[in-house]
Amino acid sequence: MGPYLRIVRIGNVAVSGVGTVVGALVAGGSSIVTTESTALLVLLAALSTSCVTAAGNVLNDLGDQSSDRRNHPDRALVTGAITPRAAQALTVGLFVAGVVLVAPWLIYRPALGPILLAAILALLAYEWWFKAEGLPGNLLVAGLTAGVFLYGGAAAGNLLPVLPFAIMATLATLSREVIKDMEDAGGDLDRQTFPKTRGMGASSLVARIAVGAAIGLSLLAVPLLFPVVSIAEIIYIAIVLAADGLFVMSVLHLPERLHEEQTLSKVAMTVALAAFVAAAFR
Repeated sequence: MGPYLRIVRIGNVAVSGVGTVVGALVAGGSSIVTTESTALLVLLAALSTSCVTAAGNVLNDLGDQSSDRRNHPDRALVTGAITPRAAQALTVGLFVAGVVLVAPWLIYRPALGPILLAAILALLAYEWWFKAEGLPGNLLVAGLTAGVFLYGGAAAGNLLPVLPFAIMATLATLSREVIKDMEDAGGDLDRQTFPKTRGMGASSLVARIAVGAAIGLSLLAVPLLFPVVSIAEIIYIAIVLAADGLFVMSVLHLPERLHEEQTLSKVAMTVALAAFVAAAFR
């Protein structure tokens, strides 16, 4: 199973599923756990998100075989551990599973349908058209990250409280995507990424602006999320400040230390998830 876990990027898949649950918690609070039907729907939505995320990752590797021979020679399609035909079948199967898991529930939570459809279309559009278009492709991926939280909110039946977190996730992901393109610039011979067309200086600026906006929103959201001082507010502020510090470190040395910077960005996003959970118990 090793090559298949690697090609779906099991870590990213797990985080996307957790993000959906976090979005549902933000939307509905701890009550989603005590309501059996809602808890089941949130679980199915998380599994659906994980399947679609995994499908998108496999699709990405199918389209990146040429550049991966230079940038990521250990990936399963490059080494031959998985054949392109098997990867194509896996992609289709995962997309179908993502839809089937929530299809019976769409009558109760109709907002799930448009979000799921938009996510699948966005993944296909990214691979077929936007991957090689630089910043628009980065923005599309960032929007997909926001969709994870919105999907959880839709499963819980309340999208509005999730919107600030979705915007924060979009900004943080945009920064990380630009940094990843900076890291891969030397091997991306078949893509016109933002670092290649605009340079490392402009790319560093975009990453820093996105992080700065995400940090600002994470603090501005405090009075909106916590109208009354509470333990949850204190926990949220403590964790979000830790995440914000990691985000600052993730852009501090750009355009140097690119691998370390994008790894720090990923860690910061994981810590931010914990802050979002604290907000769920406001």
